[in-house]
Amino acid sequence: MSIIHALILALVEGLTEFLPVSSTAHLLFTEELLGVQQTEYVKMFTVSIQFGAILAVVVAYWKRFFINIKWMFYRVLAIAVIPALVLGKLFDELIESIFEKPIIIALVLILGGIVLLFIDRLFSNQSNIKDQEVSMRKGLLIGFWQCLAMMPGVSRSAASIIGGMQQGLNRKSAAEFSFFLAVPTMAAVTLYSVFLKNWCVGGCKMKGYSMILSSIENTLVFFIGNLASFIIAFIAIKGFIAFLQKYGFKVWGFYRIAVGLILLAIFMNQELTNKSQNKKPFCELQTAIK
Repeated sequence: MSIIHALILALVEGLTEFLPVSSTAHLLFTEELLGVQQTEYVKMFTVSIQFGAILAVVVAYWKRFFINIKWMFYRVLAIAVIPALVLGKLFDELIESIFEKPIIIALVLILGGIVLLFIDRLFSNQSNIKDQEVSMRKGLLIGFWQCLAMMPGVSRSAASIIGGMQQGLNRKSAAEFSFFLAVPTMAAVTLYSVFLKNWCVGGCKMKGYSMILSSIENTLVFFIGNLASFIIAFIAIKGFIAFLQKYGFKVWGFYRIAVGLILLAIFMNQELTNKSQNKKPFCELQTAIK
């Protein structure tokens, strides 16, 4: 993977991570367009560049994290992240296997888009509960909602925002709580992929940090990717709140359906092409029978 490829993927990650459109599906689509080979390093990279997005949330809401500190806020986040940590560890291999089935991801993207078309109507009577007023019970339930995003194509942002609205938060508060919950969630996933998970490289097990430090290019790719992810995510966070308050979820629903249909057409065509290439001519089959 070249530095240019890494930069483009980081831009996509930063732009889509906090939008209800599934960063996973967009990264998959981008890798396909760029012709990026799915090596273990690429898989680790697409997870680790979430670190830049995490920093964007902390910087954008630095007063909430460092100045106007309320310990209840941290306790709620700690409780809310538990479901993702437990279920993510239990189903890690199953989740990773779905990445090899892009048609399923495209279908999930479309179905999620259809759901978003009706979210504003479903939660039209929003209460005035603020994100800082979320109880530990509500936070835990939102955490379980977030776990729906373990299915690639669902969108962590969409799942947690809808969970927040289902628990009585208005759109703005639900979106901001989703951002805050992303920090411990994505930090845990990033740390696991870089420091704890064993990646199979050339038949040998390697930690993520070993792959990052294995060459100057890999190191540059990692740092440039996270820097780009940070900048774009910071812009996306601020813009998304304003857009969501003005237009709601329907626009994102139509967008997901359109992108999902494009992805579905591309990957189905690929599958049909692969099947036709692997199919032996009739004369070869006759020879094999003889």
